[in-house]
Amino acid sequence: MSKDWTEIQKKHKGQWVALADDEETVIAVGKTLKEAQEGARKKGHEDPIFTRMPETLTTYVGAL
Repeated sequence: MSKDWTEIQKKHKGQWVALADDEETVIAVGKTLKEAQEGARKKGHEDPIFTRMPETLTTYVGAL
């Protein structure tokens, strides 16, 4: 099942985000992956899900 990260993207454009196992709860944020990792570790999360939020959301439709 897909997750809607629209609100997360709006709040954290261009930043690295550490997410909990539910893939919706933001644990930590950083300008770099290292900053997000350190923030997550400080909060006791050793293995969160990391992703970088895009600056803009664009629609892509693939076709052959």
